[in-house]
Amino acid sequence: MIHQHGGDLNAIEKQYHIPKKEIIDFSGNINPFGFPASVKKSLVQNLDILSVYPDKNYTTLRKAIANYTGADFEHIVVGNGSTELISTFIKTTQAQQTLIVGPAYSEYEREAELCGSNYHYFALEEKDHFCINLPKLLTALTSEIGLFILCNPNNPTGTVVSTKQLEKIVEHCKTNNTAVMIDETYMEFCDNLEQYCAIPLTKKFDNLFVIRGTSKFFAAPGLRLGYAVSSNETFLKTLKQYQDPWSVNSIAAFAGELLFSDKQFIQQTKELISTERKRCITELKKWKHITVYDSSSNFILLKLQTNKIDSHQLFEILIQKKLLIRDASSFTFLDDTFLRFCILLPEQNTYLLKELKTFIE
Repeated sequence: MIHQHGGDLNAIEKQYHIPKKEIIDFSGNINPFGFPASVKKSLVQNLDILSVYPDKNYTTLRKAIANYTGADFEHIVVGNGSTELISTFIKTTQAQQTLIVGPAYSEYEREAELCGSNYHYFALEEKDHFCINLPKLLTALTSEIGLFILCNPNNPTGTVVSTKQLEKIVEHCKTNNTAVMIDETYMEFCDNLEQYCAIPLTKKFDNLFVIRGTSKFFAAPGLRLGYAVSSNETFLKTLKQYQDPWSVNSIAAFAGELLFSDKQFIQQTKELISTERKRCITELKKWKHITVYDSSSNFILLKLQTNKIDSHQLFEILIQKKLLIRDASSFTFLDDTFLRFCILLPEQNTYLLKELKTFIE
């Protein structure tokens, strides 16, 4: 079993000799509608922008993000994918100790390590259905912690922390001089997003950094467009000083200006994910040999409650059927009883559930 990020179809094609175009990818957490058709059409009609340097300040793009998120225009920064912004923020904090909520995306620990920070995990516990234990977390967030990292909704558990809880966390961290990074990559898939979003808190707290991207919700991983919101002057100045000029290319900047205003695509996506998430979870809760965890994202985490098959074996069986799920055992704190799949189109979800049931039940 190769441990990789979800959606690495090139690696799967190479190892299993299956053409990637034939694989139904339930591992990458990418919007099943694909890149918005309206934006695609505009890009084709405006390819001449390749002959022009993008605006160094990305004014129009940042205004579009401000309108979409409600963030202060001056607090918005853009980058060549979210990784560039994550790396810069971690460098800015210069934290000797970093606390990461886990299980989590592996890039957090990698970036912390590259920046010379010692990282530790705050474990979301299975007995709590992977929901955060706020009193326990606040106790763990001592003055020795220089940086706290949370993915919200969390990948791979799908659990979410409310804005009210986040405010208590950020306020506590402020008193301890702890910087807070919240990754909202999957926030737009949430029902009632306004109850969970941390962006409004950036106007009140300058120790907070909220990051998002376009890879998952807008199905644009190849665009490499990330953005973040922070009122921290040190970070904003550091990014301006060290970020390469024109970090976001002309195509990505132009597409971004359109993506965030495509209200029809945004609404259709929210309705599809919400409806299919509820349908899939309702069906899975009827099964005897799994535990399904409630999710606020576009993916669902399962735990196998049977000795006849594990997540490695299930992965191998399903990939031969050209169905790619995520063996979640590569995540910290999870083992070979856990798997994750993302929500695709209804007929694809039905097909996967049928195959899963065959081998699990």
